This record gives sequence, structure tokens and C-alpha cells, in this order.
Amino acid sequence: MPNHNPAPPESQTDKHGDGVLQALEEEETGSSSTSTNEAKGTWKHAAFHVATTIATPAAYAPLPFAVASLGWPFGVSSLVGATIATWYSSLLIASLWGWNGKKQITYRHLAHSIFGFWGYWAIAFFQQVASLGNNIAIQIAAGSSLKSVYKHFHKEGTLTLQHFIIFFGVFELFLSQLPNIHSLRWVNALCTFCTIGFAATTIGVTIYDGKNMDRSSVTYGLQGSNPQKIFRAFNALGAIAFSFGDAMLPEIQNTVKEPAKKYMYKGVSAAYSVIVFSYWQLAFFGYWAFGSNVQPYILASLTHPQWTIVMANLFAVVQISGCYQIYCRPTYAYFEETSLSKKTTNHSPFRNSLIRLVFTSIYIVLITLVAAAMPFFGDFVSICGAIGFTPLDFVFPAIAYLKSGRMPNNTKLSCLLKILNVSIASWFSIVAVLGCIGSVRYIIEDVKTYKFFHDM
Repeated sequence: MPNHNPAPPESQTDKHGDGVLQALEEEETGSSSTSTNEAKGTWKHAAFHVATTIATPAAYAPLPFAVASLGWPFGVSSLVGATIATWYSSLLIASLWGWNGKKQITYRHLAHSIFGFWGYWAIAFFQQVASLGNNIAIQIAAGSSLKSVYKHFHKEGTLTLQHFIIFFGVFELFLSQLPNIHSLRWVNALCTFCTIGFAATTIGVTIYDGKNMDRSSVTYGLQGSNPQKIFRAFNALGAIAFSFGDAMLPEIQNTVKEPAKKYMYKGVSAAYSVIVFSYWQLAFFGYWAFGSNVQPYILASLTHPQWTIVMANLFAVVQISGCYQIYCRPTYAYFEETSLSKKTTNHSPFRNSLIRLVFTSIYIVLITLVAAAMPFFGDFVSICGAIGFTPLDFVFPAIAYLKSGRMPNNTKLSCLLKILNVSIASWFSIVAVLGCIGSVRYIIEDVKTYKFFHDM
């Protein structure tokens, strides 16, 4: 990425900020400065975090269904285009680390430094939507995988999907007591290997099942009436956006030692090599194997051999346990910073641990309740991708880079970058709107069809 440093834009001076926001910024900067100065992560750790955040079974699972909802030409082009666009956008975000002489330790800080008051709160809103929606989808996916393993060993067992969603929530509450993202590095290293294991196992079983099926029974046409086809396509665009969701890049970069940009470029590219290898194969082989009848959660379409399906489900649960933790950290940090910054003489470790336990318990109980009440995996994936991840991963990086003024001196290259960034921001703004329309429509339909706390 170009590394020119023109004078900061006028929006950098917080003319729109008020005293409350300024105080919050100072508190966050102060509370995070120690972790920033002591950052010890390498490009490998960055790759683990990025891969764990993006390449999750909850992200893999809807891709064959999304391609099936769009058809071969548009499905393939949408998936390939989204891969390239998010890799490029991630490099843009990494290039803005310290763009104005200050380290942007969170996504909110970066937005505030470029767009001011409204940028800060817009990113805070989108991060919360992405975090909540992603973790609801993750708990549904984890519960589904755990139930599948349980049913393999206890076919007549009476435990429901809701039981396993609760079990997973309890485990995440335990992991939530770890202090920060960097403390999760070995968890996320294991999760990255489980990502590869899940992808390899699922792709292998998909090909195996596809070869052993009656291929004449597999169809690839778009199903339903014309309005249904349109809404399915809208929903699929949101699902693809969700599959590349990474609303935590500055927070991850804050854990990386200097030179942070160089390590982050390398870590992002390494993570995307895993993503390309796995995403495309699973999406295309999944659609090839099962055609238009592929399920929103790909593991639900697999039939045999059973032991490999059990293994894939176990890989899925381990992997998404780490992703869940990364996405809940901005919420934890906000509430902890607000509470711990209060003027008080009691800053004992016991008090801090108690505050963390209370906040994390409230958060996880709410997420678990929603996931158990409305276990509509595909719908939450799409609405989370449309409202949360599309603005953060496609639209904001493009316009933030333009707004920062960090363009190359070469006139032709600068013009091409402007056209590229404007095109990405414009197209994915449309995708966000269409994906939201499709996902809301399907949530309404599912609520009409199923009762709350339905055992899917």
C-alpha cells in the first residue's frame, strides 16, 4: 500500500465531537496504551487471528447454499469478487495503522481519526451488529454440530438443539474470562488448524457423497417463483458478505509488534491463502454435489461416511469457539473501560474479575437466549452480513482510504485507485440494502412457520 503522509484532513480535528466522546477516547487510549506498547504478536499470530475471525464453519456453511441461490455464473463471480475485494480492503485498513502519526488501536479510533464524531459511533454501531449477529449464528451452528454428534451416538436421545446451544454458551463464558485477544493466540492457533481440518474433511465428504449419488437426480436450476428467486438471491448476497466478515482488523493489528504494517500485510495474505483454498472448493463442490437442494448449513446435507461427518462437526465446534471470543471483545472492552475508568480507590484484581464475570455473563445469556429462541441459521447469517459486515469490510475501508488522502503520486495509478474504491463502496452499499431486504423477509417467513425455541 502507498505510504505517503499528506497533511491530515480537516475531519481529523474533532470539530463535531463533544466532551463525552473526548473523555471516552482518552480513557480508551489510556487503558490500551500498555497493551499497545507491549504488543508481541508476529505475522503468524496475526494470520491465526484473521483466519479464525473470517474462515469459520459458520462462514463456510452457507456458501454452497448461497451459490445455489444465485446459480453458477453469478454465484461464482460473486464469491470470487468478494474474496478479492475483502483481501484488498483488509490491506487498506492495515495501511492506515498510524496514518496520522497515532496508532489506531481500534476500529472506532480509526473511524474517529478520519471521519470524526459520527464516524466513531457509526463504526461502533456496525461492530455491535456484526458482533451480535455473528455470535448468534455461531451459537446456532455450534449447537447444530454438537447435536449432530450426540445423535450419532444416541439416536434416541432426548436432548434438543437448545440444550447444546446452552452448553456452548457455558463454555464461551469460561473462555471469556481470558483478558484480551492476544491471550487467545494459542486458542486461535488451534482454531486455525481446525479450520483446515474442517475444510478438508467437509470438502472430502462432499465429493464422496456427490460421486455416490444418482447424478440424474441433481438439478441446478433456481427454485421457486420469480419473487422467491429474487429474495433468495438477495439473501445469498448477504450470506456471502457474512462469510468474509472481519470487523476486528485494527484490534488484531494492535496485538502485533512493530513493524505492525509489514506483519499485518503478511498475516492477512497468509490468512487469505487458507480462505481461498477452502472457501472456493467447498462452495463449488457443495453446489455440484447437492445442486439446488443443498442445505443452508452444509453439514446437514452430508450423509456418509458417518465418522467423517462427526469429525467435521467436532472441528466446527472447536474452530468457532475462538471466533466467538474475538467478536465479543469490543463489547467487553467498552463496558469494562467504562466501569473501570470511574474514579475509585478499589481497583483490586478481585473487583476487576467480578466486573468481567458480570458483564460477560449478561452478554452470553442474551446471545444464548436469542439463538435458542430463533435458531434460523441462514437468516441470521444474511442479516449480519448485510447490516454489520458489508459496511465494515467493504464500504468503510474504501472510503476511509480515499478520505485519508493517502494516494500515490502517480496520477494514473491514483485515478485507478479512486475508481476502484468508489466502485467497491458503491456496489457493496447496494449489496447491503439487498441483503437486508432478503434476510428480513426470510426471518418473517420463518417466524410464521416455526414456533419459538423450535428444535431444528
